[in-house]
Amino acid sequence: MYQDRILLSSKDILEHEFKFDTRGYRPQEVDKYLDVIIHDYEEYDRIVQDFEAEKKELIEDNIRLKQEVRRLRTQLEALKDGAKELSGVSNADLLRRISNLEKFIYENK
Repeated sequence: MYQDRILLSSKDILEHEFKFDTRGYRPQEVDKYLDVIIHDYEEYDRIVQDFEAEKKELIEDNIRLKQEVRRLRTQLEALKDGAKELSGVSNADLLRRISNLEKFIYENK
């Protein structure tokens, strides 16, 4: 997924060989290579930050959804308890309760 953003693997860094000049390694070549390594480290840091932000968002969504599930379970239990109490209630009472429930459900969507 992020491979197109990262230029070097750890194996590339380990196996990279610089050419020798009369006084040792060529400074320009070393500087160029270090620039690429710095770029990769910055990119890794951005990737980690992106993942951390996504993780935080998912945790918040998870908490919100758990609260919603708890609320809905409570409502369901209340409705079940209400249904048990309905035995012996007139049709007019049932229609009034259904109307109130529909109002509640449509208002909370």
